[in-house]
Amino acid sequence: MSHPIPNTNESHSVQIILPQKQLGRRSDMYVFCCSYTHNVAPRGKFIAFVSAEAETDNPQSKLKPGIDLLGSVDEIFYDIYDRYEPVNEPSLDNCFVSTSYDATTHFETTVTDVLNMYTMITGKVTWTSSFYLLE
Repeated sequence: MSHPIPNTNESHSVQIILPQKQLGRRSDMYVFCCSYTHNVAPRGKFIAFVSAEAETDNPQSKLKPGIDLLGSVDEIFYDIYDRYEPVNEPSLDNCFVSTSYDATTHFETTVTDVLNMYTMITGKVTWTSSFYLLE
């Protein structure tokens, strides 16, 4: 994009969570934007992600609420990823495998997964925090 997300006070870094209830979905939708100020794009350019769990056979069409927030877009790419979860029993095989990334753009579930693996491997409990979405 050649501009920040509209109505975000010209912010060069934005994260928006669209609640499932408001979208009539089973899971939330996530919008993330960063810019050239983060050294991820050429000067004057912005990169945005709209992500969600696929709940239909046509998931691209269901991203519309998030994409509509972006304003005009220079170029758009769609990609669908399978998610994987370990099926082994770490206490039996001593093999610790993380789950695949999910749709969350703030990595909450990934951090929780890594902290849980750390506890399983070391036996040490780590401090965790939770994110709460106010409706």
